[in-house]
Amino acid sequence: MAELWLGPLLRYTDGSCATVWVETSGPCTARVRCSDGASGSAPTFRVAGHHYALVTVTGLRPGTAPSYEVLLDDVPVWPLPDSRFPPSVIRSPGAGEAVRVTFGSCRWAAPPADGKDPVGPDALDTLARRISAGPAAERPDVLLLLGDQVYADETSEDTRRWLAGRRDLDEPPGAQVTDYEEYCRLYHESWLDPEVRWLLSTVPSFMIFDDHDIVDDWNTSAAWLADMRTTGWWQERLMAGLMSYWVHQHLGNLSPAELADDPAWAAVRATPDGTDALRALAERADSDPASVRFSYRRDVGRVRVVMVDSRAARVLEEDRRAMLDPGEADWLREQVLADEGAYDHLLIGTSLPWLLPHLVHDMEGWDAALCAGERGERWARFGEWLRRGADLEHWAAFPRSFADLAGLIAEAASRADAPASVCVLSGDVHHGYIARASWRSDGPGVPVVQLTCSPVHNSVPLTMRIGFRFGWSAPARLLGRLFARHGRCPRPPVKWRKQGGPWFGNQLMTLTLRGRSAHLRLERTGEDETLHTLHTTELTAG
Repeated sequence: MAELWLGPLLRYTDGSCATVWVETSGPCTARVRCSDGASGSAPTFRVAGHHYALVTVTGLRPGTAPSYEVLLDDVPVWPLPDSRFPPSVIRSPGAGEAVRVTFGSCRWAAPPADGKDPVGPDALDTLARRISAGPAAERPDVLLLLGDQVYADETSEDTRRWLAGRRDLDEPPGAQVTDYEEYCRLYHESWLDPEVRWLLSTVPSFMIFDDHDIVDDWNTSAAWLADMRTTGWWQERLMAGLMSYWVHQHLGNLSPAELADDPAWAAVRATPDGTDALRALAERADSDPASVRFSYRRDVGRVRVVMVDSRAARVLEEDRRAMLDPGEADWLREQVLADEGAYDHLLIGTSLPWLLPHLVHDMEGWDAALCAGERGERWARFGEWLRRGADLEHWAAFPRSFADLAGLIAEAASRADAPASVCVLSGDVHHGYIARASWRSDGPGVPVVQLTCSPVHNSVPLTMRIGFRFGWSAPARLLGRLFARHGRCPRPPVKWRKQGGPWFGNQLMTLTLRGRSAHLRLERTGEDETLHTLHTTELTAG
């Protein structure tokens, strides 16, 4: 009899249907049965010896929240016996209801070895405890996880012991993961956390990767990639990382209609073992990134969410360096500008912040100019060394892409039927802040804000805290201008100022979007393992 190994994860929802993802111990038929009669079933598919199912549930009604159970070959396996959590539900907002979007990134999921968490209470754990405390507790309608769902290059003590039983950790890459099986270990460690497992079963989630899902500084530059390809372990690591991401994260981002048209999904299910078909997809993503798209768009009521792949879609050659390849950039433009007037709020999710502290922005633009040869070969070599050492690889390190995104946002927010707000949602930098953009000329009349929230569960050294605080200061802005002048950098098309932060600690942000109003709340975990509100603000007048 098949057992439930991982999940269920509630993923896509649109009011009439939903998808539920599970991993099982063997081949079977997975069924989801709701208390109001809605249901769905799907056979498992196999990848690298693991069995999964993505069940499409139909017959749902907007504004309802039926509980559900999961059965494998008609044997109930969820809820778990003696579960201390309430029943999992499938809920989507009804017409006219507020949409609550909770987001964050960077979750190092390793459990504490001695009962004391070295990086403080996990924000997702504390959110789950609050929601499960009672039926009246406020819950998100959507959970956006903006990168670093697993840390392939920073494994826990338990995982290192497990890895040591498989191979010699004195051989590169040491205690980092190398293959698909080891990636599966990371997802189990992360998603079998009891609170997080229940949370992901009852709140719809959308996800995108960042560098640590593969390796720190993934795709920093063409020179970085060339160096990685000389190692004996990189290629298998990349293949395993992309394959496991597709199975565990990407599939659930897609709607049933998108899945029906996805050739990779069809190829994986067309054979008893989809490993080769999925590996072929990963190889294309490596050799021809423009041929594979991990970005996607979701509309939740009158809120448009466009999740942008700002890692695998990069163009790394210095003479045409870009955050997004031309096809990806055209796709983003199409998603943002499609259906004018169809949405009240535009959320652009990108793991890496668009707007950074001013000193960091100017340093990244300066470094990009050096690497492009603006100051000669010697400075270019220094620039590459600095780019890798200081992680100078955000949107500001791709100046043309930074300006293109500014232009696209301005166009979307300046139309006659513009959204009430445009929010760029990001993580990565292990602190939170709010920055509001303004254009030097012909700017939009609606609020455009950078909302950065990180980490969900990680830490940042004191030196970096000091640096991030200084990066917003007036002296830092003057210093940044000197860097920009030396690099002969053009002035960016937008200005921005910090409206809140920086905030440190394990945290989550929640946007409550109702009609034309947008309310933001930032919460941080305390030592009492509960979420405490640090900041609230109205982003629009409503």
